[in-house]
Amino acid sequence: MAITSSAKKAIRSSKKKRVFNLRRKAALYDATKALTKAIIAKDVSGAEKLLPAAYAAIDKAKKRGVVKSNTAARKKSRLAAVLKKAKA
Repeated sequence: MAITSSAKKAIRSSKKKRVFNLRRKAALYDATKALTKAIIAKDVSGAEKLLPAAYAAIDKAKKRGVVKSNTAARKKSRLAAVLKKAKA
């Protein structure tokens, strides 16, 4: 258990940050899931409209440190590749 006041404050702040990180990660998951569902349903025009939202969610998660930059780049690349394949 934390003894010093700074350790207690660190615990409080990490609890707050955890909530924000979970929310950001959920937004990332929801955006990518919506895009993949649209692609599976063969709704290419709908998926093209969802791609910028997915990119934004990935970039925000990267900016806040929820995912690393290579992970974000990989996710964006794979989404774009899947969409390109669906168009063809």
